[in-house]
Amino acid sequence: MTMRPTRRNFIIATGVAVGASPVVTPAFAQAGAHVDEADEQAVALGYKQDTHKVDGKKYPKHDVQQQCANCSFWQGKPTDAWAGCAMFGRKHIAQGGWCSAWAKAPG
Repeated sequence: MTMRPTRRNFIIATGVAVGASPVVTPAFAQAGAHVDEADEQAVALGYKQDTHKVDGKKYPKHDVQQQCANCSFWQGKPTDAWAGCAMFGRKHIAQGGWCSAWAKAPG
C-alpha cells in the first residue's frame, strides 16, 4: 500500500526541514571576515592590525594615537575589538589597527 501525499504530510515534512536548517544568529550574520594584512587592499593602504607595527619611515605622518577605532571610517563602537570599515567593504578591521586612509573621527 502506498501513501498518498496529503497536505498534512507536506506541512509536517516542511516543518521538519525548516527546523533542521542551520540557525543564523544576528551576531553571526554581522560578523565579517577579518582583513588579512597580506590582502591586496590592505597592502595598498599599509594596513596593520596593530598601529605600533606601522613602518614610520614609509608612513611619516603616522602617529601611534591613530587607531582604527578613532577613525572616521570605523563602523563599530569604540569598544568593539573588530568592526567594519568603509575602506575594506564587508571585511572587519582591528580596533587598534591603522591604515594610510586614517582620518580623525569627528567629535
